[in-house]
Amino acid sequence: MDLTPFLSSLEGTGLDQVLLSLAVRGRVAIAMKGRFLLRSVCESFQDSTRIGCAVTDQATCLSYLAKDPFELLIATDYLEQGNGFELVRLAREVQPSLKAVVLALGDVIPAQYADADWLEAVVAEADFNGDQRPLQAAVIAVMGHHFYRSPSLRSDKRAYLSCPRLTKREYEVLDLLAVGLTDRDIAEKLVVSEETAKTYTKRLLKTLDVNNRLQAVLKGMRCGMVQI
Repeated sequence: MDLTPFLSSLEGTGLDQVLLSLAVRGRVAIAMKGRFLLRSVCESFQDSTRIGCAVTDQATCLSYLAKDPFELLIATDYLEQGNGFELVRLAREVQPSLKAVVLALGDVIPAQYADADWLEAVVAEADFNGDQRPLQAAVIAVMGHHFYRSPSLRSDKRAYLSCPRLTKREYEVLDLLAVGLTDRDIAEKLVVSEETAKTYTKRLLKTLDVNNRLQAVLKGMRCGMVQI
């Protein structure tokens, strides 16, 4: 999926704008597994014109990087085709000065990449909880020419994960959020008003004990409630 031509039409959906305050001067490339994560990260940028590539696979991202200079690459380890760690390695061969952050949905760094000097920043999906903003911290670090590993990757101890029981409606809403639907889209799918859809979303966030939709979907993934 290539979302790049449609970036100007994206509308914010109340997601935590983790990168809003960052001053990234150059172009940004984003490669995420699935539409939801792709939209979430794109919408976190105050100035979407900075995003020159928004895709869900490795090959398309590399084709953009081959054409124009980029300053920052943000990728998930899992992609629809390819993987984020290998994408970063190949991207740095094309553009050696490129800064990169990998969001590890698998919560691990594969052994073959663990000590790579080109792997500057890795954020574990497990660390997207509460008010933590590990993606923001990682981007700040690499833009300041530093290395970064989020807390779960710096310790052998994993935080206890509490997985609540969802209602049938909450499962439906979580599934719809995971495919990138807005409250308006959810309302149409469930044949309810947009206000009712917003209420459903708020109840889901409360049940999961999270602050926003991105955290809800990521926690749902960890608890085996949803897949992207």
